[in-house]
Amino acid sequence: MERIRIPNDATYAPVSLLDVALVAPLVTRLLFRATVPGKAIQAAALGVYLGSAAQDWWERRGVKKIDFLREFGADVKHLQEMPLEVRREELGLLVEAANDQYTAERIPRTELATEVDRHLTDYIAGITGQRVETSTEIRGFTVAQLLFPFALGACDFLSGDVAIFRDTGVFEPHVISHEFAHRKGYWKELEAQALSYLANASSGNPVLEQSARCERIHRQLRVLAGDDPESYPAIVASAGLRAELEKHFTGIRPAPGPVAEKVEAVMKKLYDERMRLTGQNGIHDYDLGFTNFLYTFERSTTARQTPPAPVTQSPTTSA
Repeated sequence: MERIRIPNDATYAPVSLLDVALVAPLVTRLLFRATVPGKAIQAAALGVYLGSAAQDWWERRGVKKIDFLREFGADVKHLQEMPLEVRREELGLLVEAANDQYTAERIPRTELATEVDRHLTDYIAGITGQRVETSTEIRGFTVAQLLFPFALGACDFLSGDVAIFRDTGVFEPHVISHEFAHRKGYWKELEAQALSYLANASSGNPVLEQSARCERIHRQLRVLAGDDPESYPAIVASAGLRAELEKHFTGIRPAPGPVAEKVEAVMKKLYDERMRLTGQNGIHDYDLGFTNFLYTFERSTTARQTPPAPVTQSPTTSA
């Protein structure tokens, strides 16, 4: 099988090189009342950052991207609307399976990143015949966290830097895999959502499978909550999740403070516009688009891929 290695050298730096370039002049001015040292640090960080980005771009030229419409019978622009009654029925089945197959096991983040990346790489390679190998480094903070307080993680599309902003519990394998899909060149959020879900759901690892199942439940709940975030906790409470799981669903997005709430409102609108300008359907691709994608794929008569074993089935009844 063909192998492509994208170096992602910037991801191995102790701190985000882009963050250093952004804040170095300000920090040195505050600490030393001088901007020259900061500008020198800024120039050095930018040089390494852009050099790494250029090397990654060079290696990425040979990557064979998945044709989603051909392989899955669905893509960003070809989605069937999932009927409301079907959503509710699927949610009930998913919750039942999640409760029955619950595992309390947690994998340390460094080990989890390696495991998640292996399954994501294998899944993509099974379709394209090409292993796209990338870094498994993860940061706990970047400046993007301040700009996008509603986000769970982020990936710098130039350097491949990935940051996970908080402990996301049972969702962590999915969140990491989603950002790693970006790192491998799948920049559309719907594509990253789909690849992360499909890789984890077919992994054979109970922790990763649970994350895929919970992500699907989470997105169905968010679709049912609509544009009213205050209704989400009540919908979660009525879903019938066991207590060990319910706390992850209610705690995944803590209520922002007054300042963060204002920043979030502005940045969400800007982010939605950015997604639309890049050929996506907007911020709803994370939940409405994602669930419609799975609905379309699992009913497609043209898809070349076979959907993974239904996450609503228990191991004893799966084919």
